[in-house]
Amino acid sequence: MKVVILAGGFGTRISEESHLKPKPMIEIGGRPVLWHIMKLYSYYGYHEFIICAGYKQECIKEWFANYYLYNCDITFDFLHGSREKVHSDDTEPWKVTVVDTGLHTMTGGRLKRIQKYLGDGQDFMMTYGDGLSNVNIRELAEFHHRQKKLATLTAVLPEGRFGVMDLDQDIVKSFREKKKTDTGWINGGFMVLNTKVLDNVEGDTAVFEKEPMERLAAQGQMTCYRHDGFWKCMDTLRDKQKLEKLWDSGQAPWKVW
Repeated sequence: MKVVILAGGFGTRISEESHLKPKPMIEIGGRPVLWHIMKLYSYYGYHEFIICAGYKQECIKEWFANYYLYNCDITFDFLHGSREKVHSDDTEPWKVTVVDTGLHTMTGGRLKRIQKYLGDGQDFMMTYGDGLSNVNIRELAEFHHRQKKLATLTAVLPEGRFGVMDLDQDIVKSFREKKKTDTGWINGGFMVLNTKVLDNVEGDTAVFEKEPMERLAAQGQMTCYRHDGFWKCMDTLRDKQKLEKLWDSGQAPWKVW
């Protein structure tokens, strides 16, 4: 299956860095968040990616075009016609297609624009370019195939941003950190979809998470794979700093490779 990653938004809530680059290109441990997501899929044997770019899409294209420069030792031999020699082939077994899906296109519209790269009636993976997780992609795919539905999303329990108070009527009994169980299950991305789900997506303004997904749910064509492990969306600078701290500590839960 091919892996589609939505990477075209403006990332306004992390504008401290996104004014220079698209949010999926913001770095954790010296590598773009996009790279971390792709490494997870690649670990489970999925190596072909379609990147739905938009805002500052040239940054994504340039990064992949210069992948050897960023990841390998290279000698530039100007004495013999500016020849380049790569000293190590420390790259990934990836095939990457970066598609400019428009500056203001919504999520459904971005998927619709890359439908021609997916084939007819084929299953594909899809996720967002700002979410890190240790979800077992192989188990997710197997779950989807057993269910025999058009769509499977991964449900996650997000960590609470703020602490909570335990109350007895008007009396504060205690303060504690918010638990995952204090919040409900949400869509964490990491979906498996059949291209048939795109038949009813019309135009760039279509938001995939609204009418198309609501229709799939009403038709009984959407299943839910529950993941109670690590999941974190890099939505703000504070989120980025937390992820950076985990990576620097050598205890990044999403680093399964």
